[in-house]
Amino acid sequence: MIINRKEIAREQVKKIQNGFSAFAETKEVAELIKKELMKLNIPVHEDVTDIGSWFIPEKS
Repeated sequence: MIINRKEIAREQVKKIQNGFSAFAETKEVAELIKKELMKLNIPVHEDVTDIGSWFIPEKS
């Protein structure tokens, strides 16, 4: 089974757009998520842990 990291990142961004938190297990996926969020101008709080990164949407 091939894991498409870009598709994983897109799915996580969709969660964030819907107001939910998202998790990335790898630095590569976290970077892809951050890049897409910057393009879309969506503010989030990023909580980096030893096992991955949480992206929590900021309320306006």
